[in-house]
Amino acid sequence: MSFPYLSIIIFLPLMGAIAIALLPRAEPRRIKLIAAFFTLLAFVLSAALFLMFDRSVEGPQFVEKALWIPQINVHYFLGVDGLSLPMLILTTMLGFLAVLVSWKVDLRAREYFAWLLVLEMGILGVFCSLDLILFFLFWEVEILPMYLLISIWGTGRKEYSAMKFVIYTILGSALMLAGILLLYSHAGTFNMVALAQMGLEPALGSLLATAIFFLLFFGYAVKLPIFPLHTWLPDAHTDAPTAVSMILAGILIKMGGYAMIRVCVSIFPETSQSYAPLLVALAVVSVLYGAAVTLRQTDLKRLIAYSSISHMGYVLLGIFALSQVSMTGATLQMFSHGIITGLLFALVGLVYDKTHVRSIPGLGGLARQMPIIVVVFSVAGLAALGLPGTSGFAAEFLVFLGSFRSTVVSGIQIYTILGVLGIVITAGYILWMLQRIFYGPPKAQYEGVLDADRLERFTIFSLAAVIMLIGIYPRILTDVINMGILPVLRGLGL
Repeated sequence: MSFPYLSIIIFLPLMGAIAIALLPRAEPRRIKLIAAFFTLLAFVLSAALFLMFDRSVEGPQFVEKALWIPQINVHYFLGVDGLSLPMLILTTMLGFLAVLVSWKVDLRAREYFAWLLVLEMGILGVFCSLDLILFFLFWEVEILPMYLLISIWGTGRKEYSAMKFVIYTILGSALMLAGILLLYSHAGTFNMVALAQMGLEPALGSLLATAIFFLLFFGYAVKLPIFPLHTWLPDAHTDAPTAVSMILAGILIKMGGYAMIRVCVSIFPETSQSYAPLLVALAVVSVLYGAAVTLRQTDLKRLIAYSSISHMGYVLLGIFALSQVSMTGATLQMFSHGIITGLLFALVGLVYDKTHVRSIPGLGGLARQMPIIVVVFSVAGLAALGLPGTSGFAAEFLVFLGSFRSTVVSGIQIYTILGVLGIVITAGYILWMLQRIFYGPPKAQYEGVLDADRLERFTIFSLAAVIMLIGIYPRILTDVINMGILPVLRGLGL
């Protein structure tokens, strides 16, 4: 076993949560400093792994493997490759910034920051696990922290939204667990790398392979989420505190797309090819439905929530177009959307914190009072609609280019063109939102409203800088992602 970099990164947030829970004096400032220290350290270590990652080697690196439950052949098996390393960086970055966004939270601060760190730990474990049981356990860890963070520190119908999230997640997890157990009963292992190399589908037979594939797929589709399994997302986003919305939109829903590539496509390549036309059509429905419904929203958080449904449709399109370029674009889209939406939710939180209004018709003329916020909000909004020079353009261009050229799905060019229409709708609701919030005649009730302070500027500038960096030089990630995609393509015979 190599030096346990991944174990340290995964459990640093948990160590921080324990330190906060055991803190003899519960001054909010000390609690926040501890949370910031542990999340920053996890981010620095993950950045170091990114620099040490060998971009010429396929397969997992920084591997840690030890027999855990010998009776059923379960291993403590961690590793990262080109698929999971960008997600690891995304999680630790947003985890740290979510602590900074929460700096003004004083209500039951000890519990809030402890649960926030436990939530980060669970997500990190998902992206690093290479054993299906370990993967499933980390997947389940996030349920309790997310429920408590929404139901206690949220707003509006927070208990309803938190419970709706739990119900959808548990139903998806039940389907996923059934698929995992069926897979194990025929393969005798939970090792995700070995399962991808076995070529199990001929032994399973078409019917059983299809059944297991869709049990797993629907478990992940709930998390992504894909129409019509999406209805928990707008409620959870709307009623969650700002930092939790950042993590939910920025990281948590990416677990679904990541798992589709890591498990569904990698282990069931033939089934993925057989049902790719159906899933590509579903992706386009999600893109257009999400964009159309977003146009009708008057609440800022609900608008961004529904836009996430549309943008995750691009991820599904890129995955099941099953080409190298499209799958690279889908993975880059997950990273890019995480940064963009994390920034958008942080900005919405700032606007609400300073105006106490989240209704778009109730806002207007804020550009004079919030020049810094309006500039960064514009950058994030333009990135969301795919403006060239931003990460949103780089990711969506790769998805559309790879999908249009795919040879796996007949007629996929039509689906791709329909998907591009989602960009047109996105431009409409993003520009309309910016115009109504920040421009027009100033409203008297917002005279004297403050702009972002120094800590808030650091947070939003950091995310904006990443958006521009990936947009200008996407190879910083695509070279890494390609090394994770190539083994998947080999399994597909492409």
